[in-house]
Amino acid sequence: MKTFFKNFKNKMHFQPHFLFLLHPFYFARRNLYKYYKLYSLRLNGDLLDIGCGSKPYKNLFDHCKSYVGLEVESNSNSPEVEFTYDGKTFPFKDENFDSAICSEVLEHVFEPEIFLKEVNRVLKKNGLVIFTLPFFWDEHEQPYDFARYTSFGLKYILEKQNFEILEHNKIGNNLSLITQMINCYLYKKLYNKKNIVFKFISTFMFIFFNILGIFLSILPKNNDMYLDNLIIAKKK
Repeated sequence: MKTFFKNFKNKMHFQPHFLFLLHPFYFARRNLYKYYKLYSLRLNGDLLDIGCGSKPYKNLFDHCKSYVGLEVESNSNSPEVEFTYDGKTFPFKDENFDSAICSEVLEHVFEPEIFLKEVNRVLKKNGLVIFTLPFFWDEHEQPYDFARYTSFGLKYILEKQNFEILEHNKIGNNLSLITQMINCYLYKKLYNKKNIVFKFISTFMFIFFNILGIFLSILPKNNDMYLDNLIIAKKK
């Protein structure tokens, strides 16, 4: 029973159910999962998960021939990590993978040209990669949070490294963004305090603002203000 609840909690952390509204990052995590699920069948063959962490989206790629996790050496404690790299060179030969995902990683890369050149190198010609990264988000995993890219900046750095952008989705481009930011604030300023009363109060506030965000999300979208980017790119 203890293992069941632990696994359920881990799953809800990245794949929060519609009724799991007490999650402080409900909109960010649910939207990412929804879009990964939508586009997962576009990828196939041998797949590389770059910056894999705990591999929260692995179940969406069961149709792939293989699923390999790569993580930087300083963040390789997860049992899901098969390979590590030194932050510059991936430990694979050229054109080793048919496809790749890179989820919420690029903002933590100080030298994106070197990183993207490696991503391109290990992909086969015409191989597809899904990149996701935040646009409107607080600083996190300090001090290793280096960048926020506009759609124009992403187009520039990807095309410079021999990628062709096939699709670019601006995720969370409605007023739920505001309630998500409020919950981020509450999480850092109340929930993280070592005080059970603060945790209790903030949890109910998470639920309130998540419900409010659901209602506000029916209002017109704004493609200039959004939570996350999702890009499908092809190696030329």
